[in-house]
Amino acid sequence: MSDSVLYDVSEGIATITLNRPEAMNSLDTATKVALRDTIRVAADDNAVRVVVLTGTGRAFCVGQDLKEHIGLLEANDTEALWSTVPDHYAPIALALAEMPKPVIAALNGVAAGAGASMAFACDFRIVADTAGFNLAFTGIALSCDTGISWTLPRLVGQARATELLYFPRTIPASEALELGLATTVVPAGELATAVDELAAKLANGPTVAYGAVRQSLAYSATHSLAESLAFEAAKMELTGDTEDHKNAVASFVAKQKPSFHGR
Repeated sequence: MSDSVLYDVSEGIATITLNRPEAMNSLDTATKVALRDTIRVAADDNAVRVVVLTGTGRAFCVGQDLKEHIGLLEANDTEALWSTVPDHYAPIALALAEMPKPVIAALNGVAAGAGASMAFACDFRIVADTAGFNLAFTGIALSCDTGISWTLPRLVGQARATELLYFPRTIPASEALELGLATTVVPAGELATAVDELAAKLANGPTVAYGAVRQSLAYSATHSLAESLAFEAAKMELTGDTEDHKNAVASFVAKQKPSFHGR
């Protein structure tokens, strides 16, 4: 899609790579636009059955490009400064969290600020043992964005989320695993292999069912039990009408291992 955001699709796996290693994959305006639009392309592509978000170089993503931010502050360009939240960061979070297919964050390095927020919007966070998180927002006297106020308490609870956001620090991979921020921590040299294995497993799974499950979990977080039961019923009807379900039931009866085609 652009030099700063790379996009590749192979065997049902879409890999989106932030490619500003010299800037630790920080997000200037051009990169935010490209990332938002690329995630949307992956979400809408029926050939894509799982999405992997990662970075090049030493960092996964350190959030807002502060050099650009300082320039906008000095120019007093308040429109460009704050429209980026509804125009870029919010759509990125929604696209990651709501697409009807699994999403993996492959953390090759530190995820800070909006970089951490994006990782938390994914289903899985496979973290290199040399990586970590830093919820940097209040460190520069800003509130939080990119959905972290919604995702973080659901990962670690309200009290711990408040602490981590009030007092930002670098959370190493081992502690991130204990807190529930990381799904898995692997040696840095084994990150690509671990991500490839998980992505392949998901790409060969029942994509519509995965999407229905992640949407049901998100829905239940802000709705009553009765409403969630109705939502589940609708998703059950949706998945029950898929080829994957019918083939899986036939395979079960025949005592065979089912194969899934994402439809």
